[in-house]
Amino acid sequence: MEDERGGLVSDNATFARTLDTLKQEGSNILLVGADAPEAHQMACQRLLGATDRDSRYRLFVTGGETRVSCGRTDGASDERVRTIDYSNTRLDPDGTGEEESAADGGLPSPGTIGVAIIEAIDELAETAEGFDPAELRVCVDSLVPLLQEHDAETMFRLLHVTTSRTDKARGMGHYHLPIPVDHDAVNLFEPMFDAIVTVRSRDDRSEHQWFLRETETTTDWLEL
Repeated sequence: MEDERGGLVSDNATFARTLDTLKQEGSNILLVGADAPEAHQMACQRLLGATDRDSRYRLFVTGGETRVSCGRTDGASDERVRTIDYSNTRLDPDGTGEEESAADGGLPSPGTIGVAIIEAIDELAETAEGFDPAELRVCVDSLVPLLQEHDAETMFRLLHVTTSRTDKARGMGHYHLPIPVDHDAVNLFEPMFDAIVTVRSRDDRSEHQWFLRETETTTDWLEL
């Protein structure tokens, strides 16, 4: 059976092997799908992994009213968690102690946010004395407020920096973009991600469907 992108729908064994490779080598996943906040939250919790496992390090990048509540502190020690809240418009871009406020109460520049993300990952890496595969989990929640304030090309540069640093750390990053999968922004951002995961809510069930870029295959709809 072929999917709408022209590839064969992957079977369970292929899907499992691909996920294992993503965990070992580092990966970045774009979570899309409009009007499905519960599905976004459930997918987020799965990608973050169990919060009672102290071996994992987590970075949360959050801001705006559209963010998903992913349980950012449950069961995790402070030294293993960093949170960048860009909605407060105050970030220290270079570690000098001098914070940057965006003009007219807007959001910080994507460049400033990118620097803050890299510094946070570097701090966690120092604490971990180097990451094991999939030990770092990054949740960016959500990209919508930034995309509303900045053009897509500027956001492309921010995502390129963030995804590259996550790959280098052999971490697993996921990025919430609760818009339809056929949106122009999804098409623009897709090349930077290992998988595009569409989530939806249907008949009181939350489901997700994976498009795996390396094999150009799409799974069936799977229950979360």
